[in-house]
Amino acid sequence: MNTAQTSFSSNILAPANAPEKVSVEGLEEKWGLVWEKDGVYRFRREANRENIYSIDTPPPTASGSLHVGHVFSYTHTDVVARYKRMSGYEVYYPMGWDDNGLPTERRVQNYYGVRCDPTLPYVEGFKPPFEGGDNKSSKAADQVPISRRNFIELCDKLTVEDEKQFENLWRKLGLSVDWTQTYQTISPAAIAVSQKAFLNNLSRGEAYQSMAPTLWDVTFRTAVAQAELEDREQPGAYHKVGFDGPDGKVFIETTRPELLPACVALVANPDDDRYKHLFGKTVKTPLFEVEVPVVAHRLAQIDKGSGIAMICTFGDVTDIIWWRELDLPNRAIIGWDGRIVEEMPDAIVSARGKEIYAELVGKTIFSAKQRIVELLQESGDMIGEPKPITHDVKFFEKGDKPLEIVSTRQWYIRNGGRDSDLRDRLIALGKDLNFVPDFMRVRFENWVNGLTGDWLISRQRFFGVPIPVWYSLDANGEANYDAPLVPAIETLPVDPSSDVPAGYTDSQRGIAGGFIGEMDIMDTWATSSLTPQLAGGWIEDPEKFAKVFPYDLRPQGQDIIRTWLFSSLLRGEQEHGQLPWKNAAISGWILDPDRKKMSKSKGNVVVPAEPIDNHGADAVRYWAASARLGTDAAFDEGQMKVGRRLAIKLLNAAKFALSFEVPADATEVTEPLDQAMLLALAEVVREATAAFDAYDHTKALELSEKFFWTFTDDYLELVKERAYNAEGTLTAAQQASAAIALRKALHVMLRLFAPFLPFATEEVWGWWQKDAGSIHRASWPVAEELTEGIDAGNVGLLDLASIAVGGVRKAKSDAKASMKAAVESATIEAPAAVLTSLRLLEADLKSVGKIQSLAYAEGEEVAMTQIILAEVSEA
Repeated sequence: MNTAQTSFSSNILAPANAPEKVSVEGLEEKWGLVWEKDGVYRFRREANRENIYSIDTPPPTASGSLHVGHVFSYTHTDVVARYKRMSGYEVYYPMGWDDNGLPTERRVQNYYGVRCDPTLPYVEGFKPPFEGGDNKSSKAADQVPISRRNFIELCDKLTVEDEKQFENLWRKLGLSVDWTQTYQTISPAAIAVSQKAFLNNLSRGEAYQSMAPTLWDVTFRTAVAQAELEDREQPGAYHKVGFDGPDGKVFIETTRPELLPACVALVANPDDDRYKHLFGKTVKTPLFEVEVPVVAHRLAQIDKGSGIAMICTFGDVTDIIWWRELDLPNRAIIGWDGRIVEEMPDAIVSARGKEIYAELVGKTIFSAKQRIVELLQESGDMIGEPKPITHDVKFFEKGDKPLEIVSTRQWYIRNGGRDSDLRDRLIALGKDLNFVPDFMRVRFENWVNGLTGDWLISRQRFFGVPIPVWYSLDANGEANYDAPLVPAIETLPVDPSSDVPAGYTDSQRGIAGGFIGEMDIMDTWATSSLTPQLAGGWIEDPEKFAKVFPYDLRPQGQDIIRTWLFSSLLRGEQEHGQLPWKNAAISGWILDPDRKKMSKSKGNVVVPAEPIDNHGADAVRYWAASARLGTDAAFDEGQMKVGRRLAIKLLNAAKFALSFEVPADATEVTEPLDQAMLLALAEVVREATAAFDAYDHTKALELSEKFFWTFTDDYLELVKERAYNAEGTLTAAQQASAAIALRKALHVMLRLFAPFLPFATEEVWGWWQKDAGSIHRASWPVAEELTEGIDAGNVGLLDLASIAVGGVRKAKSDAKASMKAAVESATIEAPAAVLTSLRLLEADLKSVGKIQSLAYAEGEEVAMTQIILAEVSEA
């Protein structure tokens, strides 16, 4: 922890101006405006690097809907930012907006009645045909085609309102973001950063282009990366199909009979005795009569189906592995639209096979499967009826149809999937990264070790960062994909669909001897992986970047360890040779009251504005901060009510503590009970500080809250009679001791609670310490503030007093007497050594308990006994 403290003037004896009636209502708007006007959270870049704490904040998807999970995880980040700021650091806390994405693209198409055609030139001052369309009023056939640049401009325009909603929510929640430090993932600056990083990857051989099997979403017509996959259980059926072998039929069981024309081999496990005699021989496919080899591979499962499977190009990811490792031919038959392509595999040479294939051309996968099954049943090559099953099928996380595998030319970035040295370096960096909680590290390591291929970064969409390359065309108009044309770094950003490479003119676009631009865009993670560079000003502001990079903290959700955390770490290693941050704080998920994960598909998402309006921002923050990092938490309005009660109690306790004037010449806390309270609070400060330094904000809150309730329930009751001194029987020093102790304790407790309850604490600070500036620029408390000049021998007295007071209260409650009822006599029992300490508290104990006579006796533990009430109320 940085020991430097933000300097501020403080006078605990300053007069206070508390309102007659305190309330938490309206504090968000009141103090939000003040913080913005005064620039309380503004990053002061003149600070030295060692005094800067930088945060690589998650940029929320601007086109997405808000839910209470945002409040949960972003509160975790904010309490850290506030603690670090109060600990003397200059906190760099920016906010980004993740604008590029498929939902935005579709929304723009419908809203403005346009569609993107990247072959068209940019039109200056383009006006869309209309605004405010929806899915019914804007049909694809009626949409006006426009250039990619025009399309992106409309996307930017439409996301502005979404960003305003997020910003308003964050401000209402009290995030201490510097709103002058924002970025977008599709702005010209972001495009330039993404393109520079890509070109650097390309120059170092880390980016490459390849014609290869690609997971493909037929709805979005785009390639899908491994990190975007999810398995969904789907109904299917096994079809028992016979191949003609050298010794008779060889039966396989397949869920994809429609891929028979794409079959390139049968495969069995090398240890499967049933098929060893077939290895090295061939069998003939049913219907299409193509000779295919029988091969052995370790991934073939002996106990699955008949133990022998057909390898098709391509039915699933395992087919790709077999195809690559066994060096098999490619007979792909599925097109980008998910239909059977017209180009028939060369291996089909029989008249019957050609006739059947011609019948399949243009059919969907579903229709092709139906027809193949009918033909197999007619030919007798299929035994029995299909056997229904359920199995996991791969989907694009945003898609609603199973993925297909097609052969396409795509761009990749090396990620360790095929490079053991790079994989080892990434694992080593992961071990150097401080994961909070630590068990989240294994999720990163499992992902890296489970990678099967490089990172596919090209997408066949429009709203995203253009891949910054062109290709020269030869005399026949064929593109030279092996030697892409690249722009100079200083010319970025570029859009190859409308910009021209050096040495060419736009008139040469698409003609022999000219050039073509790359039409694909980058995967959104190829930009989001660069948030440290985007937020820090890698290109635009290298001086600032040098001060904030590597960042101190990456806060994020557990579900994107495999995407955002991994890809950012990869880019940091490739571009800078180091981790992009020192710590990764991983939040858990928000569950509904039934302990189910909240999701839009389940319809159990809570809109975050509602709980803030109902309970107040401090209350909602309290609920969020009550959950430790990495721990799932249920949406609990009961917990928010507790937080609201805490905020209100803090206001009332503060008003009470500040109501006692302190004589100008009184400066010392002299009474044992007061000293004991300050000593107990000093220990809370030590432990809460250690907890915050370990990124355990929940423990810091628990410690502070536990002390606060002891302070209000016990100490205030014990000391209030002395603080009032209504009967004038106490000395001025005794009374002043209570008033000074109250103010010292309040001053520290406000700062302990400031990261969690920023509005309530600022409100009290404004009654009393406004000349010192905002509490959120005040110093984090240190124990020495409370212990200087205090007798350490009084430690523990507050706990003893609490036990004694509790005994008196219980006796009155059992007798159904008023808490104000007088006690004729009582006896304190305790070990002999403790009795000496308890005698120091006699005056305060007698005062709070209305005890007329207090006796002492030795006992095994502290207890208040032989309590005789002077009067008993029947009420």
